[in-house]
Amino acid sequence: MPKMKSVRGAAKRFKVGKNKIKRGSAFRSHILTKMSSKRKRDLRQSQYVDATNVAAVKKMLAV
Repeated sequence: MPKMKSVRGAAKRFKVGKNKIKRGSAFRSHILTKMSSKRKRDLRQSQYVDATNVAAVKKMLAV
């Protein structure tokens, strides 16, 4: 049986940690002038995939 291939778009967006899957924040691409510095600073931190989506992301990553 051939190897499982990961979805390449998902592989670029998610990183698998020890017990969580890291993801980037949304709302960071453009029109940032109206957003407060505090909001932009908080969005820099990495987020984690919600528990309801972990199974789908793992399937995409072939983990």
